[in-house]
Amino acid sequence: MPTAELPLPHAAPATDVPAIDLHAVGVRYGPARSPVTAVQDVSLTVAEGEFVVLVGPSGCGKTTLLRVVAGFERATTGTALVRGTDPAPGRGTGLVFQQPRLFPWRTVGGNLSFALARHGLPRGLRASRTEELLDLVGLPGFEGRRTWELSGGQQQRVAIARALAGEPRLLLLDEPFAALDAITRERLQEELRTLADRTGTTVLFVTHSAEEAVLLGSRVLVMAADPGRVAAQVSICLERGEHTDVAALRGTAEFARLRAELTRALLTASGGGGGSEGEAVS
Repeated sequence: MPTAELPLPHAAPATDVPAIDLHAVGVRYGPARSPVTAVQDVSLTVAEGEFVVLVGPSGCGKTTLLRVVAGFERATTGTALVRGTDPAPGRGTGLVFQQPRLFPWRTVGGNLSFALARHGLPRGLRASRTEELLDLVGLPGFEGRRTWELSGGQQQRVAIARALAGEPRLLLLDEPFAALDAITRERLQEELRTLADRTGTTVLFVTHSAEEAVLLGSRVLVMAADPGRVAAQVSICLERGEHTDVAALRGTAEFARLRAELTRALLTASGGGGGSEGEAVS
């Protein structure tokens, strides 16, 4: 598979304002008389340049929190800020959710060209940039394909490329690699981590995989369900950089220790244990 470099976002200016700041956030759905609590009393601060991973069982509110940060959901209680302002879609944020959400009436190239146009790239540069993005996600030559001709994994690769089109300062990803084959998934994991290391891009990443969380995150938050809340935190202190041998990293004793620690925390959270509700994490 050809090698392509990730797009480099503009470096975030030095600031004391957190990239993400959630305080006592709660999200409820349904009628007031019998609401369903998706998330309760979550406080979370993510500094500029951090790579934070949310992990936990299904139904624990990981995606709900991601949607609050993206500006697609409003917190029922508490406050949510992105760089000091109310979250809103598109403000320097790249989004990749579980479903690709491509335009079915456009070709693959048309989907990416649309995203590049929205981000102000001149028309004459869009074709070459589209080729670079497709090469990155392992789909060279797919510009003319219709989205309905692609497999689910291929569609998700296009969605990842589209999220990178705007050279975002903040990336929000909801299990973006789950549908990909193992080789492509590992390559994109490495490239995503390289992007964060090289540019200081802030990343909030959702996964079910303890191994993926340890490999990617600088900090992992374990969520528990009923109601969705942060139950534990695991700090990841691994020697990583642009030229890290990821295969060798996976084989280290420290990687195995962190994966085991996180797995235990996940098992506790899945069984209803974990930290107290309302625990602030920063």
